[in-house]
Amino acid sequence: MIARNPGPETGTTAGGRAQGFARLLPPLPLFVIQPLLTRIVTNVAGRHPELFARLGDSCKKRFLIDPSNMPFFLMLQPDPDIPRLRAYNRGSSIEHDVFISGTFGTLLQMIDSQIDSDALFFNRDLTITGDAEAVVALRNALDDMDTTLADDVAASFGPLRGPVRLLIDMANRFSGNKQ
Repeated sequence: MIARNPGPETGTTAGGRAQGFARLLPPLPLFVIQPLLTRIVTNVAGRHPELFARLGDSCKKRFLIDPSNMPFFLMLQPDPDIPRLRAYNRGSSIEHDVFISGTFGTLLQMIDSQIDSDALFFNRDLTITGDAEAVVALRNALDDMDTTLADDVAASFGPLRGPVRLLIDMANRFSGNKQ
């Protein structure tokens, strides 16, 4: 399937317009954040190898994550051999199997286990399209973790764990989410 703008279809996306503040930002030099994303996905995969068993065949799926008020997309490929989390500027053509979209704050709330993804979906705060089986597998794998994904992201930074967790909490508050 082909999608020219993120939304109800899956397949390829070629851009999509960011919402709000992000529309005003120039394209980001993503090479700056890519090493951080690689560190995060490698650390989470190393700390939770059981995620891959829970994902099953969905490990080979491509999850396009759209923080709709940011100037980029994220592509998650939870392959146990080479897990990937890459950032792409809007306007990029991105092949994907699953599309997940919400504001940065909504997505942050979800990975910090502050709100149920079903509630977000039914309240239309979260858009999910594509391979439903892969989405359910990812959700179940994350739900089975003994820590929150946000805690694991912070832990990826070793001795900077505390300040990174503080930044996550500040971003959560800034985006209007409750703690």
